[in-house]
Amino acid sequence: MVLRYKLPPGYPQPLTDIIGELVALSPAVVVRAPDGRVVQVSADQVVALKTLGARPVASREIRALELAAADAWPGTEQTWIDGWLLRYGDGFTRRANAAAPLGRAHRIGDLYSGETLERLRAWYAERGRALTLLLPDRLGTAPEGWTTGGETLVMAADIGNLTLPDGTSIVEVTDRPGPDWLASYHYRGALLPEPALAVLSAVRDGRVAFGAVRGGAETLAITRAAITDAPDDRRWVGLAAVEVAQAHRRRGLGFLICGEMIRWGRDRGATHTYVQVEEDNAGAIALYRALGFVDHHRYRYATAPTP
Repeated sequence: MVLRYKLPPGYPQPLTDIIGELVALSPAVVVRAPDGRVVQVSADQVVALKTLGARPVASREIRALELAAADAWPGTEQTWIDGWLLRYGDGFTRRANAAAPLGRAHRIGDLYSGETLERLRAWYAERGRALTLLLPDRLGTAPEGWTTGGETLVMAADIGNLTLPDGTSIVEVTDRPGPDWLASYHYRGALLPEPALAVLSAVRDGRVAFGAVRGGAETLAITRAAITDAPDDRRWVGLAAVEVAQAHRRRGLGFLICGEMIRWGRDRGATHTYVQVEEDNAGAIALYRALGFVDHHRYRYATAPTP
């Protein structure tokens, strides 16, 4: 936001501006500047309050976040082939079983040469999988004739701009998911397949944790958080597997557990946070917007036509 307001008598100019995050509109307008300074202005002194357009996200920022996210959800095998990062997770989740064009030293045209695509196909065929491409905005496009789907929104936030819970946490944090955590997580509405534990527990050059909110013997809410570093020196904490028990939804538990796990990441050096959510999941997107996440970029999947 940009706030223009009147200055008291005696200043050399009558008006001044501040650009920052809108904190409150009533009883006074409160704006927090990027340096943390908070300005509070009574309503009768406000001249203008305008929303600024979002800063365009650079391709290098998309690549950096995607690399950090890939380390946070690496599957059980990874390799690089001609500028593509390949992940395999025994079929559990598309993210952990797809190839993404995250290399720096390759032109878009080179990524899709027949030889390169054949090498990608062969690597996945050795593992009993068809080739799936994960294509972030501006880093890759689907080859002609391929089918795309699974449009996914990546949302992010500077942790310094978020208001996180204070005081003693009610979230239990462990290094591995226990049986009750696993029983509470329903991937795409179904119980977890056998390979899920290895994929959920995996992280490259980082740290993973599993949060749970309990009420007596009952698990009320869960999530997974992973801390990894991006090439641009940002340290990210990524949230995944956010689920609230059906009988306890709409009580703020999702908001609470996400905020607590972001705080867990911040206390271990994370400076930024992100989530990946399918674009048709309106409830989850609303939750993350309420937490303070903003749109960063999108990605989608592409599969080859059936011969």
